[in-house]
Amino acid sequence: VLMNFYKNDPRCFQIVDRISLSKPQHLHLKGLAGSASQFILAAVFNHPISSQLNHLVILRDAEEAAYFHNTLENITNALDIFYFPSSFKNKKNYRLLNSSHVMLRTEALTKIAGGGNKKVVVTYPEALFEKVVLSKTLSANIISIKQAEELDVNGTLQRFVEHGFVRTDFVYEPGQFAVRGGILDIYSFGNEKPYRIELFGNEVDSIRIFDPETQLSERKLLQVNIIPNVETQFETGEKVSIMEFLPENTVVWCEDWDFIKEKIEQQEEDLDIFLEHVPASNANQQPIEESDAINIKEDLTKNDCVNAVVLEQEIRNRHTLEFGNKKFFADTDILYHTKQQPAFNRQFDILIKNLQGYEGDKYNIFIFADQAKQLERLHSIFTDLKAEIQLTPIPVSIHEGFIDEDLKLVCYTDHQVFQRYHKYKVKQAFSKNKALTLKTLRELQPGDYVSHIDHGVGVYSGLQKIEANGKMQEAVRIQYKDGDLLYVNISSLHKISKYSGKEGSIPKMNKLGSDVWAKLKEKTKKQVKDIATDLIKLYAQRKSLEGFAHSPDNYMQTELEASFIYEDTPDQAKATEDVKRDMEKLAPMDRLVCGDVGFGKTEIAIRA
Repeated sequence: VLMNFYKNDPRCFQIVDRISLSKPQHLHLKGLAGSASQFILAAVFNHPISSQLNHLVILRDAEEAAYFHNTLENITNALDIFYFPSSFKNKKNYRLLNSSHVMLRTEALTKIAGGGNKKVVVTYPEALFEKVVLSKTLSANIISIKQAEELDVNGTLQRFVEHGFVRTDFVYEPGQFAVRGGILDIYSFGNEKPYRIELFGNEVDSIRIFDPETQLSERKLLQVNIIPNVETQFETGEKVSIMEFLPENTVVWCEDWDFIKEKIEQQEEDLDIFLEHVPASNANQQPIEESDAINIKEDLTKNDCVNAVVLEQEIRNRHTLEFGNKKFFADTDILYHTKQQPAFNRQFDILIKNLQGYEGDKYNIFIFADQAKQLERLHSIFTDLKAEIQLTPIPVSIHEGFIDEDLKLVCYTDHQVFQRYHKYKVKQAFSKNKALTLKTLRELQPGDYVSHIDHGVGVYSGLQKIEANGKMQEAVRIQYKDGDLLYVNISSLHKISKYSGKEGSIPKMNKLGSDVWAKLKEKTKKQVKDIATDLIKLYAQRKSLEGFAHSPDNYMQTELEASFIYEDTPDQAKATEDVKRDMEKLAPMDRLVCGDVGFGKTEIAIRA
């Protein structure tokens, strides 16, 4: 409903008519505040007249770009909206790349090069500064693998190496591949998660996406495209500015070109200083993590980046829409009258008075919140304060609220009302925690005691390649009593755990085929049942006692909970609900809340 106000706005028709012309049009959308610009872009993006146009949005910094991208993605639900970050890991070393950022850049470039549906790319000065690989070069270097096709395994592995992929035992970040018997794992730079390709001889039997943390398959695919690192695997001569890469029908949205240009010029100066004082040999000698070895750009030169003056001219040759306070390219103003959401400092009497005033002036009122629970809390506060306001709750997150005086709209956000920190979300290529099983396996040393769920306690003696069904596979080797050996396939790592017992004590090793371990498990189960029986009797006695019943939550409790910076995790919410339910009963409360340091126990206690 809200988007229809903007789609049917005459100014939206004016914008799409102008940017549909062949000659570059330069417009200034004057007077936009809060997240209003994202609603204007969403309306233009979805308008039938401009249905074939792509859009590049340039914000002043990475944080603004991330918030803009999140809001636009939330209000459109479009799939082809990309966050395009800088590939550098930090400003101190221009040769060290951020793996997640490289993945995001690669994903965007690949989708744009593939054509198809219209796209929106949201970026910032530091990302514009870097050149990108030519579209035709990128397309020519994609390795495509289809189900049921014959695969030249050795040739494919050689191509992976030529494209900069590194062979490892397990894959957990882009740029890695692993081979275990008839299983090929590959982490492409163009996908959020790695692929697992199962081979039957040389035929591709199945292709799946899998989680690098759990190593479990998620869904099947018929075809995958393996994309190399677009930042390190191509020569400087094969690279162009992002403006040259984007299709001709791309409209440029810009917040403040003077500021953006200044930041790009600053990047030019910083890069000159870096290249002058840190030659390639020195940069590579700096201490880096093992996982960063894939992401070093060794042959970096000034030609890998774009000059601000060149970028400016390339942007001037496109349609431009400026939505900041200052205009640079624009020769025509389109006026909007919007205001920022006021600060209420959690004073709900002022908020209610403000909303009642707009309601009296026939404004449509919308409240946005990332979580439906926040909207319920707000409704509860209004009910307790006997405030009857006609508003539309929307369980969608936008970054900044605003008031549109032309369309008579009030769009407020819950995090600004409650003064909560609003965090943006950027897709990450991998988790530094990696897979728990893999991490544990890497930490194990030969001679460490391990426990297998089916066979009991043994001694870990390393990884070993064994032949199974005519294929070489990697397995965990565990030694048991009397020299018995057990080989555990990598896919069954969840059955193994490092032995934990009394410090300094040596555990008794089990013998394979013996019933001692099975009897021990049965005995333990029986003891657990006995303890459970005793606990049931004890709790039955406690339930018969009478205590003090606290009153249910009121609006002050709701206001307190809504003001917390972060939304509860599902476990926190359940624990809080259980504690409150206990406190409202006549029976004495008997509950223990457990959690590690920093996991939110105090927040539950404060609510109680």
